[in-house]
Amino acid sequence: MGKMTTFKCTDGHQAQGYLAEAGGAHAPGVVVIQEWWGLQGQIKAVCERFAAAGFNALAPDLYNGTVAPYHDSAAATAAMASLNFKTATDQAVRGAVQYLKSRGGKAGLTGFCMGGAVAVIGAVHIPELDAAVSFYGIPPASVAAAKDIRVPFQGHFANQDEWCSPAMVDMFEKELKASRKVYEIYRYSGQHAFMNSERKDVYNASAAKQAWERCLAFFRKYLA
Repeated sequence: MGKMTTFKCTDGHQAQGYLAEAGGAHAPGVVVIQEWWGLQGQIKAVCERFAAAGFNALAPDLYNGTVAPYHDSAAATAAMASLNFKTATDQAVRGAVQYLKSRGGKAGLTGFCMGGAVAVIGAVHIPELDAAVSFYGIPPASVAAAKDIRVPFQGHFANQDEWCSPAMVDMFEKELKASRKVYEIYRYSGQHAFMNSERKDVYNASAAKQAWERCLAFFRKYLA
């Protein structure tokens, strides 16, 4: 069972996050980034699943304890609006990557929704990173463009998604291909947040299973 822990950001400040450990020496690590709701139970459960699969997993608490309930999108919007994505990636997320790499293994980065966008930002801006996986999140190109991604990248997207639309995904993949990046892009017949088993209105069990298996295979390939 995982636990809350502290780690150092790149600016020297301490941050908190949920850590689930694989148990083996020099296990690879995966930093897991929350949805716009905050560091809630489903994200902690993802860390546990990574640990069971052989990865040390750390989910930094980017909202410093604030968690919005699923029915309150206004609170989630306000919390997300208060976050400087680039600064959070450079300081807290990079610090989490460094924390996991200090244990001797390679480190990957993944995230969902808002966290998926952060995973793309990290794939561009975190030099210690070895691989990244985004679930239905793409940041503005002015913050992190596909052509500037530095590590092997995998993306999972829903065909019924107004926030991270199929047109956005098509443009993103076109740039990845034109820039000759190492990447995999997958599309699913589902809605935004189809991986979140706590949201029965959008959860898609078959798509979630397939996406999870692809994510694990990708990280095992590039973090070994």
